[in-house]
Amino acid sequence: MEYLELFLKSIFIDNMVFAFFLGMCSYLAVSKKVSTAVGLGAAVIFVLAITVPLNFLLDKYILREGALVWLGPEYADYDLSFLTFILFIATIATMVQLVEIIVEKFSPSLYNSLGIFLPLIAVNCAILGGSLFMQQKEFATITHAGVYGIGSGIGWFLAILAIAAIREKIRYSNVPAPLRGLGITFILTGLMAIGFMSFGGMLTGGDEEEKKETKAVQVEKEETTKEVAENTNVTTLK
Repeated sequence: MEYLELFLKSIFIDNMVFAFFLGMCSYLAVSKKVSTAVGLGAAVIFVLAITVPLNFLLDKYILREGALVWLGPEYADYDLSFLTFILFIATIATMVQLVEIIVEKFSPSLYNSLGIFLPLIAVNCAILGGSLFMQQKEFATITHAGVYGIGSGIGWFLAILAIAAIREKIRYSNVPAPLRGLGITFILTGLMAIGFMSFGGMLTGGDEEEKKETKAVQVEKEETTKEVAENTNVTTLK
């Protein structure tokens, strides 16, 4: 249940496009056709699914303060967090090169249609954002990081697929001249972002109930502690 909740939240609530507006350059440029959007979205899912767990291991065993203690107690005070961006981007660039080779080998037409935007995944802020958010959330296990990476990739994939499908249909609509092109695309993105905000209440309602229950238990414990203390004081006075 915990993994399912994390997976759904990373898709709908913490959506890279609609919640944080990351990866907008590729989102806007490659969303003119559904076929192209599907190819780039699948590549983003693959890269996020691989890089987020790998960067989790880098952060846990190399980068954070005291992470090198496994080498010996003399390394416990080392802090390599200043290398975070360099190592994260190096991992992402390696995976992007692998994706580029695979796509060029098995789908040359998709490779040509994606053009410069396929290698630009390496500097796509949504990819780096996934690893940085993973680091910020301080996941306990690599499984949590993997679920979050896959969910974030699927969320970005759904966003670019949805806008691509709408842009294909909207070509035949009578859009006012000043709004044609990126203008209407930005408006549609904003409307879809508002729609995705509605998932927040659906997936966080349980959390609020748990918090209320926790607060009630804490209040009961405090009252019990006060009663015990009062009884102890009364007994002492007697």
